[in-house]
Amino acid sequence: MARVKIIGEQPLHGSVNISGAKNSALPILAAMALLEGESTIDNVPELTDITTMVRMLRSINILAEQNGHKIRVLNKGHIKHLIPYELVTKMRASFFIAGPILARVGMVRIPMPGGCAIGSRPVDIHLKGFQDLGAAVKLEHGFIELRCPQLKGNYVNFAFPSVGATENIMMAATLAEGATIITNAACEPEIVDLAALLNKAGAGIAGAGTSTITIQGVRSLHGVKHAIIPDRIEAGTMLLAGLITHGKVTVHNVNPQDISALLAALADTGARLNIKNNSVEAHSGASWSGANLITQPHPGFPTDMQAQMMTYLALAQGTSTIRETIFENRFMHTGELQRMGADIRTEERVAIIKGVKKLSGAEVKATDLRAGAALWLAGLAAQGETVIYDAEHIERGYEKLTAKLSALGANIKRVA
Repeated sequence: MARVKIIGEQPLHGSVNISGAKNSALPILAAMALLEGESTIDNVPELTDITTMVRMLRSINILAEQNGHKIRVLNKGHIKHLIPYELVTKMRASFFIAGPILARVGMVRIPMPGGCAIGSRPVDIHLKGFQDLGAAVKLEHGFIELRCPQLKGNYVNFAFPSVGATENIMMAATLAEGATIITNAACEPEIVDLAALLNKAGAGIAGAGTSTITIQGVRSLHGVKHAIIPDRIEAGTMLLAGLITHGKVTVHNVNPQDISALLAALADTGARLNIKNNSVEAHSGASWSGANLITQPHPGFPTDMQAQMMTYLALAQGTSTIRETIFENRFMHTGELQRMGADIRTEERVAIIKGVKKLSGAEVKATDLRAGAALWLAGLAAQGETVIYDAEHIERGYEKLTAKLSALGANIKRVA
């Protein structure tokens, strides 16, 4: 297991370029099962999850080669319907491949997905959507089997605006017969990016980014060239790294509209923001005030920034609250922050954070991707040395984070 050692209280200064969005790249790579011929995807982050998805494509007989931030894909059409257990159980996003394979082949057999231990995150919403499109669903021995020779367009209403289900059903519907209308769809920027790629390939998708998406099915999709959008969660995390260390950090290659809820929350705490076309500069004074936040689907405050924001608020003046409405088990980082001196208590899905004057370095453990990011921020702000175990969690979602923070002045190193 990898460890990261951080000597805190080093103000971070400078600029950083934000990588491509992991949460956009993964479904877009899964969509390659739909596209016939050759495609080139650029601005892809170099992450372990991306490597897993590339292996997934190869396992179903799609040629995929990653060279830096570019992935070339060749889909000759002879796609396998059985997905390897060892790949699917590594990450939740592997389930994105189900919709594209079902649409192309008429059946798919896939293990129940794995990933971060932040809650149940059932795939029931996905399965109900596939059934609405005409698929038969069979569950046995830890596998999900979906069958339908030709998907049929239909009305699909989600009980909850699930990002993954929206993407999965949208992809499957591109090759369905007739029109599909998804209501209560998720509105995240990553869905807009996926729809843009699919439309380039010949799909008929309208309304992505709103709660109602219409997909007119087509007979086939062709290869494309596409660049992944910037990672809004990395952008927010890097801004917090500057703020929590009393520094000044500018993030480039970011769409400020995609992080508007976070920027509004930071402004409420007293952070000074300078927002331009594709960059945001943030710096704080000697102190900042608390806030009361509720995680919500986009454009609300993102659950993927909840843990990092909790670390920031642990050093704020006054008392803050965070209500987590998306995942039922996403406060696993609170115990580790308490080990570093944070004053946090949780009541079901609400965290009450009383600001303290300082955090102290300690040995802590990352339980998932965003919890790991929260601990890295805590280590940057804390007095003394912090050692973070299971650091590989954060490497699933942040490209070259150690190097980027070091370039801003952090005293940080990775230990194998």
